[in-house]
Amino acid sequence: MMVQASHFSFSGLHIPGNTSNAVGFGTKAVNVVQVPGLNTLGISLVRLDYAPWGINPPHTHPRASEILTVIEGSIEVGFVTSNPENRLISKVLQKGDVFVFPVGLVHFQRNVGYGNAVAIAALSSQNPGVITIANAVFGSNALIASDLLAKAFQVDKKSVEQIQSKF
Repeated sequence: MMVQASHFSFSGLHIPGNTSNAVGFGTKAVNVVQVPGLNTLGISLVRLDYAPWGINPPHTHPRASEILTVIEGSIEVGFVTSNPENRLISKVLQKGDVFVFPVGLVHFQRNVGYGNAVAIAALSSQNPGVITIANAVFGSNALIASDLLAKAFQVDKKSVEQIQSKF
């Protein structure tokens, strides 16, 4: 098949992601799946939409660093350094502000305003991947044993099972 302009373009980034969910957050990804021309270029981006007080839960990108730019609203951002320090680095960003998340580190965002917020993030991979921590730990397929998670989180087994039931 011959290369076409459509392999290098994407339409629809102006359309908000769906924030009608438990966390008030939606995305619109532009990676190698949507734009085949990104293959081997090592870049992608995503539109991030936040309902008032919506969050992008703690997650990591195993194959990419991320640079986020706030387009609208006020967004609290943060990441946690690696063991053993596990230090939280965080800041509240305003429209036009930029923040960087290093590859592989757990990070999050939260809309700290009463209106919708929007950000655009560029990532250093055409396929950065995303691992949402709670989903991976409490909603894995098959489930991680509740007694193992109870010991890891130092809570009772019933608490773990209650959290697992939400995923």
